[in-house]
Amino acid sequence: MRASHLLALAVGLMQAACASAGPQVRGTAAREARADPSRVIAAELAFARLAQVKGQWTAFARTSTSEAVMFVPQAVNAHQWLKGRANPPTAVTWQPAQVWASCDGSLAVTRGPWQRPDGVGYFTTVWQRQRDGSFKWVLDQGDTLRQPLEVPEMIPAKVAECPSAGPGDSRRDRRSQLARATVRAPVCDGTQCSGGGASADGTLTYEYRTTISGRRLSVQLSQDGALHEVLRSDVSAH
Repeated sequence: MRASHLLALAVGLMQAACASAGPQVRGTAAREARADPSRVIAAELAFARLAQVKGQWTAFARTSTSEAVMFVPQAVNAHQWLKGRANPPTAVTWQPAQVWASCDGSLAVTRGPWQRPDGVGYFTTVWQRQRDGSFKWVLDQGDTLRQPLEVPEMIPAKVAECPSAGPGDSRRDRRSQLARATVRAPVCDGTQCSGGGASADGTLTYEYRTTISGRRLSVQLSQDGALHEVLRSDVSAH
């Protein structure tokens, strides 16, 4: 990407984050909010660059947590599936185009287009903030498309509404602010698997289910005092 385009992306992220979080954040929750969509976008861009430099599957393994899930097409542990797998001669390329983040920043979701010599498609990545403040992905999925998705000049970023301040909130220390999001390992029963996770503050959740006919991923974000679905991805079995 051109330097000017990256600058536009950064400005767009800051503006979108402020617009999304500003009027919704209240009281102590406002002071403790740690959502930073620009850092999530930076993690996705670094992931994409690493795939070009070190190889596709090498990048997937290095940027994911030990419990990360991929779909092949059933849900599998990414590290187990990637172990010993050779990188393809040409790595897929991709760019983030949307981002959703929990109020506390412990969980985020990115979506965007990917390209390879034999086609185009989209991806969805769920990112978990680690205790050192870095981000690693815990779920990656996508599908092919007939027409490519476009990357906007300014990436839209939506930050969840923060929880209302409650008794004892002012006594929480920084360790609680850096709590990790909860990730559930897939539970499989015959031909079905399901799993998901939630941010530490509960303002962003995701659920997935796979069956013999395909899979569904749903992402919910806290808005107007309740969780609302902001993203649904249905992928048919090929």
